[in-house]
Amino acid sequence: MGNFIFKELELRGAYLISYFSSVDHRGMFSKCFERDIYREAGLDFQLNETFISCSAKNVIRGMHFQTSNPQAKLVSVPKGRIYDVLIDLRMESPTYKQWEGYELSAENHRALYVPRGFAHGFLSLEDATLTMYQCDGAYDRESDTGIRYDDPDIAIEWPVDNISDTIHSARDLKLLSLTEYEKIIHAGGVKCRINAYGCSYLWNGGAAA
Repeated sequence: MGNFIFKELELRGAYLISYFSSVDHRGMFSKCFERDIYREAGLDFQLNETFISCSAKNVIRGMHFQTSNPQAKLVSVPKGRIYDVLIDLRMESPTYKQWEGYELSAENHRALYVPRGFAHGFLSLEDATLTMYQCDGAYDRESDTGIRYDDPDIAIEWPVDNISDTIHSARDLKLLSLTEYEKIIHAGGVKCRINAYGCSYLWNGGAAA
């Protein structure tokens, strides 16, 4: 069961992963994570917690990140389809503010590795889509925040006919713009050092909560 393919993205440190899957007359059997296989690929992923969401078609969740103790994430889809998006927020990175998006589904057996220093979110492409987030690092409610899905400076191209038809939580609609986030950083609300290989933050309070 070692049939994993790791493709590093242009956003350095992020990977699109094709994982093991086998189909026969009984159905399907897959494995999306094994610690030793990931280590051999250069990803020392320490699983801390796992979340599963169920989303209707056209739901957008994101774009989320933690300002304190940021998590790395491994995202996969046991049922349905999503358009999965990540944004490079590492300010010293040559790809700062750039985004990439990929379709993940139960049929294509792909996962997205989202390193620390990135915002993450997705669009559900089918009703009752299940999305699994495996996280390296603990969830920190106090510093859990994000940037709006429709921020004009990032300009994510969501694959929907009409963006006004998308569905969001009230919280996600109140997330920061990129401009607001950068002002907080420059004002000292978030003291951070982010580079092309990872990031560390010191969070001074609830300016972005």
